[in-house]
Amino acid sequence: MSSKGADATLNIERFREYLRLLARLQLDRRLQGKIDLSGVVQQTLLEAHLALEQLRSMDDGRQAAWLRRALANNLTDEVRRLGRASRNVMLERSLEAALESSSSRLESWLATEQASPSEQAVRNEQLLRLADALRQLPDDQRIAVEGHHLQGRPLADIAEELGRSRGAVGALLLRAMKKLRGLLESPSSDEP
Repeated sequence: MSSKGADATLNIERFREYLRLLARLQLDRRLQGKIDLSGVVQQTLLEAHLALEQLRSMDDGRQAAWLRRALANNLTDEVRRLGRASRNVMLERSLEAALESSSSRLESWLATEQASPSEQAVRNEQLLRLADALRQLPDDQRIAVEGHHLQGRPLADIAEELGRSRGAVGALLLRAMKKLRGLLESPSSDEP
């Protein structure tokens, strides 16, 4: 059963882009330039590899929940290091709740009413593929999709952030959604 350990490791690695997406969605844009989100995600995955025996017995959903908690803790630590906030339990819970909420929004964006374990596994796989597909979009398209569809921000706010008109952001969203559909319909979106 040594291959099960290798499979569990690979399963944890599959969450990398999902964790990066959640971190981007939750961390204030002003702090994103000051915190190495890739480093926070890498630290989270390192902790997961150290807890592999514990995670091995969990399904993808429970692994994702464990990883979200670890990510929230690591983001809190990074914010604290910046001196923007002293460590407090409310900040940690706030980040954890925000990550859980973002995850729920992502799942509902993909979901239909699915109840069986195999359908849940398919939905989890779609969620991971969505995170990877978003990574493959040009930055302006990714920011527009994440801001509007995943954070629920109005087009005017995104237009201001990107320095573009609302119409231009609408066009970005159309192009992004078309590209996302193509990426999600392809057999694999594991391109670099």
